[in-house]
Amino acid sequence: MAYLSSQKSGSKAKEAALTVAVNVCRFLLGATFVLSGFVKAVDPIGTQYKIQDYLSAVGLAQYFPDIVTLLSAIALSALEFCLGVFTLFAIRRHLISKLIVAYMAVMTFITIWTALYNPVKDCGCFGDAIHLTNVETLLKNILLLAASCVVAWQPLRMYRFLSRSNQWIAINYSILFILLLSGHCLYHLPLIDFRPYHIGMNIKKGMEIPKGAPHPEFETTFVLQKNGVRKTFTLDNYPDSSWQFVDSKTVQTKAGFVPPIHDFSIEKPDGDDITDSVLNARGYVFLLISPHLEQADDSNFGDIDQLYEYCQEQKIPFYCLTASGEKDIRHWEDITGAEYPFAFTDETTLKTIIRSNPGLLLLKDGTIIRKWSHNDLPSSASLNAPLSKLDIGAMPKKSLGKTIMQVVLWFFIPLLLLVFADRTWAWTQYVKRKVRERGDKLREEEKKLENNKFFTSFKKQKNE
Repeated sequence: MAYLSSQKSGSKAKEAALTVAVNVCRFLLGATFVLSGFVKAVDPIGTQYKIQDYLSAVGLAQYFPDIVTLLSAIALSALEFCLGVFTLFAIRRHLISKLIVAYMAVMTFITIWTALYNPVKDCGCFGDAIHLTNVETLLKNILLLAASCVVAWQPLRMYRFLSRSNQWIAINYSILFILLLSGHCLYHLPLIDFRPYHIGMNIKKGMEIPKGAPHPEFETTFVLQKNGVRKTFTLDNYPDSSWQFVDSKTVQTKAGFVPPIHDFSIEKPDGDDITDSVLNARGYVFLLISPHLEQADDSNFGDIDQLYEYCQEQKIPFYCLTASGEKDIRHWEDITGAEYPFAFTDETTLKTIIRSNPGLLLLKDGTIIRKWSHNDLPSSASLNAPLSKLDIGAMPKKSLGKTIMQVVLWFFIPLLLLVFADRTWAWTQYVKRKVRERGDKLREEEKKLENNKFFTSFKKQKNE
């Protein structure tokens, strides 16, 4: 008996440990997928750029138009977010666990390729929120693949927060929420800006390298030849002049500190660099951002022209920064009547600054205080006073932390209320069932007791 009891106790401990392991893996997967999908959804254009980087690396970018890559970005973020939510709440446990294994297998295969050949520097797994090297991404995916296999092995060990009959509500709600979030951030601007050019960033300070920061280190090797023999030398053992130079190669041996902003410059068409004059200007500066004027939305050019007229009246500098050539600039001037000055900035930098083409930036003393999509440009009616007296002339009062909290609550509060209602209903039904079972048991015992009394009385009468 002692042996059987010990064996049974050991079996229970093993079962409990397995249940804990499955649920730990389940929450790890769910949280990672929700975070990954969310940061992609709030910046669909940034996710589109990353997809285009991967397509360019394999020579397929020209076969996929922008609309296809954009829809793919939205679909990818929605897929990851929903898989994460469904895993956290154990919705459709068998199906979702298998889908995650398949998804992680594909992603792990891709990251093996990126780790070996380094076609892109950053995988983009977490958008601009978290940057990982390709090797770090591979290790992360191996861990998640292992966790997904554990969950798929024993999916029924995941504790379910929602009854199967109510899971359709959470499924539709999650899909609708993430698609609406992507659409909102696409039409306006990302609700949460993880890039270095966020509101509150002083561009010049973002370009500074702090004292004592590590500098990059390089090593140069030389291939020299003498009497038909070639050898490789460094600066430390460079030989005498009897050796003939053949080739040299310089490689970076140690990475140095890279400031958040390291590629920002403004150059006028005549070649004059005005970066410092713009960033050092006291007061306000408007920057209209358009990486490619030939692809820019020209439906709101009237608001832009009126804004430029306001800037002329208020003596506020206004520039349009673009990577387009002079031919495209002239075409833009012809179709919009633009009279504002143009200047050149790197294409990638402009795409990083704002996710809108065109988009509008307002600087004050070199600090970004406002950003607008071309769908939300300040109207002429609102520009009825000096900028310092208008709301748009000051930093927004809403903080980043408050924005994140609001978005999280928008999604999770309704879902948690659904879980609470579902669990309350399930508990009520459980209690009712137990009460009913208890009542049935008591009635059965009473019936047995009455039968026993009857037979006892019958037997007594018979004996008499």
